Amino acid sequence: MFDFHTHNPDAIDAMINAEPGFIPRQGAIYSVGIHPWNCANVTDMELRRLDADARLDCVKAIGETGLDKLRGAPIERQTELLIHHIALSEELHKPLVLHIVRAFPEIIALKHRFKPRKPWIIHGFRGKPQQAAELLRHGFYLSLGKHFNQESAKIIPSERLLAETDDSDMDITEIAAMLPTLDPALPSKILSLKIS
Repeated sequence: MFDFHTHNPDAIDAMINAEPGFIPRQGAIYSVGIHPWNCANVTDMELRRLDADARLDCVKAIGETGLDKLRGAPIERQTELLIHHIALSEELHKPLVLHIVRAFPEIIALKHRFKPRKPWIIHGFRGKPQQAAELLRHGFYLSLGKHFNQESAKIIPSERLLAETDDSDMDITEIAAMLPTLDPALPSKILSLKIS
């Protein structure tokens, strides 16, 4: 089972979340981005490092990035950096991994504004079924981790549902076993890589 999003740098069969300037491990795959909690004082040098790291062959997705109304820089700064990540995602043809907290109308509006060709995945989704249904209507993928709404999980079609450990100590097989419609082949379709 593939872990779509983890902060464990030693994970296997997983996409490891990394910050710009990371040192890749042989054979591992990554997403790279600047988390909204860390975007208050991002320098031009850090953005150049992000742009360079995003082009590495081992980097299969951009993020995690996003909008968080409870923590981090002002939402205007978060939005500015998110737009930079969106541009990278589209330029490099890599999916976008999103951290969204109390900013779902804003992320839906940005998706309509930019009309991305690559998938946008809300990681760690915990919302109610109504919110899940709205995001699905707008073309988002949803990744569920240790904590999620069981009723929401039931309505997410297998072609839009991913599993992740994020920063939990659970094994991905335990999380996957709790998800009723999980398609184990979906990560390879989204990331355009072969996962054995």
